[in-house]
Amino acid sequence: MGDFDDLKAAIEGEFPGWQVWRSDAGRWYATRSGDLSDSQLQAGYARTVAADDSAGLRRLLLDQTREERGDG
Repeated sequence: MGDFDDLKAAIEGEFPGWQVWRSDAGRWYATRSGDLSDSQLQAGYARTVAADDSAGLRRLLLDQTREERGDG
């Protein structure tokens, strides 16, 4: 697996509008750089998602973007 900075840059490049970070415990997070409307929040859009690893974070972000496009 690559270095954190490389993985972070790759994920942020794949999912514009999300900022990726990792906790001291090693958990991966992504937070939207913009606000969500009340209707988006009610529809289940997440402001922040968390996963145990970069692959899990990518899956969560893919789910979020599918929801936004109406593919989910």
